[in-house]
Amino acid sequence: MTILLVEDNEAIILGLEYLLKEEGFGCLFARTGGEAREQLRRGAFDLVLLDIALPDGDGWSLCRQLRRSDPDIPVIFLTAREEERDVVQGFELGADDYIIKPFRNRELISRIKAVLRRRGKGSPVICCGDIRMDTGTGRVYRDGQEIGLTKLEYRILHTMMSAPGKLFTREEILAGIWDISGNFVEDNTLSVTVKRIREKLGDRDGQIIRTVRGIGYRLER
Repeated sequence: MTILLVEDNEAIILGLEYLLKEEGFGCLFARTGGEAREQLRRGAFDLVLLDIALPDGDGWSLCRQLRRSDPDIPVIFLTAREEERDVVQGFELGADDYIIKPFRNRELISRIKAVLRRRGKGSPVICCGDIRMDTGTGRVYRDGQEIGLTKLEYRILHTMMSAPGKLFTREEILAGIWDISGNFVEDNTLSVTVKRIREKLGDRDGQIIRTVRGIGYRLER
């Protein structure tokens, strides 16, 4: 289950990426409406978390476009705008929910899951080739054989499986990956961890997780 977060506040992006990945969701983000449209053009998402105030416009117009192009994708407004007219406008545009900042983490997750259930999007399994990840149990399989991953290894692989074929820069991966103590993972730790993931997947020649030198990593479809 992959969520597109449309938000320009860096602190909120980092916090939500961590929260959503802890709950087993894939998460990509866009800081502007233009970036969001490009992400939506390039891949499929199960839900959109959408701020209203964006640097290049507003979430209203993006929601209208979404409802025209893909009426089945769930949309939740996540915004500081709490006026009644704004809430009403959000629902009139077809939003599935409207959540006001500051929000409580557990309530946000509960409401996301409720929207997904109503929309019939409950499957927790994502696949790429012969790799299968059950986000409900946190287990990973290749060719039907379970692969034992650490928490950090799981998070990094989950990030890449959220968008197979996409080139993730090292900065993108590091921005959303925290260690179990809540500290940022260092660049060298990322290299070592990816190497261990490859070993566990039997990817000795780097054909599954490709290194794009000087940029980052890409999970082959």
